[in-house]
Amino acid sequence: MNKTFHQAALLAGSALIATSLVACGGGGGGSGTPAPTTTSTGTLSVALTDAPACGFDAVNVTVNKIRVNASASASDTDAGWTDITLNPARKINLLNLTNGVLDTLGQTPLPAGHYSQLRLVLDANGGSGLANSVVPTGGTEQTLTTPSAVQSGIKLAKEFDVAAGQQVDLVLDFDACKSVVTQGKGRYLLKPVVKVVPTAAVGISGVVATALLGSHVTVSAQQNGVEIGATVPNATTGEFFLSHLAAGNYDVVVTADDHATGVVGAVPVAASGSTVLSSASAPLDLPASAMGSIAGTVTLPANAAEAAYVAAKQTFAAGPTVTVKYAGADVSTGAYTIANLPVAAPRYAAYSATLPLTFATATTVLPGAGKYRVEASGTGYTTKAIDAVDISTANATKVDFTLAP
Repeated sequence: MNKTFHQAALLAGSALIATSLVACGGGGGGSGTPAPTTTSTGTLSVALTDAPACGFDAVNVTVNKIRVNASASASDTDAGWTDITLNPARKINLLNLTNGVLDTLGQTPLPAGHYSQLRLVLDANGGSGLANSVVPTGGTEQTLTTPSAVQSGIKLAKEFDVAAGQQVDLVLDFDACKSVVTQGKGRYLLKPVVKVVPTAAVGISGVVATALLGSHVTVSAQQNGVEIGATVPNATTGEFFLSHLAAGNYDVVVTADDHATGVVGAVPVAASGSTVLSSASAPLDLPASAMGSIAGTVTLPANAAEAAYVAAKQTFAAGPTVTVKYAGADVSTGAYTIANLPVAAPRYAAYSATLPLTFATATTVLPGAGKYRVEASGTGYTTKAIDAVDISTANATKVDFTLAP
């Protein structure tokens, strides 16, 4: 592992948050320098990060402000809001925020106490430029339509306390992959999926073989088959850093077009430092594989407001269940396609502190090599699943679901 990269990744979160860009003020001040804390006030600092997006070269959002309120019931026009306002509003390509990189949005003094609301406010599209947009892989910039509710602020599920004389650092993880859904041919809709993640720049690091770097490599950290964090390796060195993970055990999944899946089971993350999986001298590599796809339609209730997602999963007989890949269903037609799924059996290694890790072809993967358990889910819907969808000899094209509350 390149020592400079490793140290930089570990320090990225704390350094960027601690130095906080001062181009914005809070509570309508906007003077450029936050007011000092006193015996009755503390400071809130907010930064933005992202996981990789599916099928896009860029996902742009324009951040206007961060809003906080002590009252859980306050509407966007009620009193009691304190704002971190970006002036001018900042257009951010979320896909630049990988491998632990943060974009610090600003900071503001706050009265000491408990805060129940946190909102991220985006600019609306208008005028000559596109405030929010996407660039499909190999395509041109397209409008990313934002719901009207976004202008009052994306509500984030996070309550926090501000102590007198102390600074609270919050990192917002804007999941570009799940936040952008198709809405008919050539149209894209923003359905924001944003969570507050740990501020400490700790997690899982490693290197993938440079021979894989032209194959859309993605590295994710999962628990019980649910993706918690993901990143893409450095395009030159293959180094990666799954940052801002809470302490616990994770299954690391590595995917690349035209290659089998690689899985490292039960990787521990401590409250400090980084767990290393591989080095430049012994990088993670994947064998070649034929690829297939799974496609179908997800039927939702009339007037459904939430998007649906379809995941292709596999389970190891003596190991975890992991999501190999997933895709969003078109919000207009319900159509989905999970492309570039390996036909070959995945490679598996149980985590060991002794490197290099020993991988073996998983002959006991369930439901079998070239077969997947396919699950359709979404907020407010009951998850449905179809077992043993087989792509070993041909693509699966009629894997349909009907979801209900």
